Amino acid sequence: MAHDFKRFPELTNNQMNLYYFDSPHQQIAEDFWAKVEKVHDGDTIRVSVPFRDFSFPIRFSNIMAKELSEGGHAGRDFLANLILGAEVEIILDKKRVGKGSTVILNYDKAKLKIKMFK
Repeated sequence: MAHDFKRFPELTNNQMNLYYFDSPHQQIAEDFWAKVEKVHDGDTIRVSVPFRDFSFPIRFSNIMAKELSEGGHAGRDFLANLILGAEVEIILDKKRVGKGSTVILNYDKAKLKIKMFK
């Protein structure tokens, strides 16, 4: 069974052994720097990187922000004021990829703050 890279660009750790060499783009396996293009809500952002021709979502681990439909606009706006347009270091969680092929950021408030303002 072939992997649908258009719908799910990131491979899970289990899928890496099966589909890594079939991927049309570089799979993310280590920490990297990215530009924040959009803040979706209080725990999900969309970033761009030079090694890909498309932006993709990043979700913070261990953060359970309200969804926008649940009144999460304040969390989204707060995060956007902090990092929208900034270059940030994405430090991967050991799980690396979660639901919906989303890359998972190992969220550490102090580290994000320091890296963000370098």
